[in-house]
Amino acid sequence: MNTTGTLPERIAALRAQVRYHDHRYYVLDDPEIADADYDALFDELVALETAHPEYLTPDSPSQRVGGAPQSAFTTVRHEVPMLSLDKCTTTAELEDWVQRCRKELGAEPLRFTCEPKIDGVAVTLRYEDGGLVLAATRGDGQTGEDITANVRTIGAVPLRLAARTCPPCSRCAARSTCRSQISRRGTSGRGLTGRRPWSTRATARPAACASSTRG
Repeated sequence: MNTTGTLPERIAALRAQVRYHDHRYYVLDDPEIADADYDALFDELVALETAHPEYLTPDSPSQRVGGAPQSAFTTVRHEVPMLSLDKCTTTAELEDWVQRCRKELGAEPLRFTCEPKIDGVAVTLRYEDGGLVLAATRGDGQTGEDITANVRTIGAVPLRLAARTCPPCSRCAARSTCRSQISRRGTSGRGLTGRRPWSTRATARPAACASSTRG
């Protein structure tokens, strides 16, 4: 076990390394280290947090596993309604939509991005002070189900936002809400409960984000 630096510094370094390699594995699909090396980092982190629980924090990568996803959910009301997306199936409908965008945006140039539609579960992710505090399904658009415990098992969803991705604000106490689409590949069923699954991955694709400062 590497004990370079103080204990809190070592724990912080391990968390940073695990988050980095989780991002490369789950999001970029381009791991830099072998699973055995990853497991060594992860196991050292768990061992240190177990021996020194005073340093354990809810956003530690070690808290992503160890608890089964909940099957019973509580209802939460969305701060911002999660409206359904309109669709168009004809050229005329598409042209009408473009004209409405131009009318709303004025002289601002329009830029479009097209990508394949991926079916999945629409969720809202709420971060406060950079930490994940709530994940909820779309539901009826006004209220949804609290699935925070389940989403915390998904490797592609950060438990804490990197400093460079936190929304800009004049105060540290910032709230960021992100609408994402969560989909799963494969059929092994380990995507929500297993650690670093092989044939099943749950991915989160951000669709829209907003942030605000709390009073």
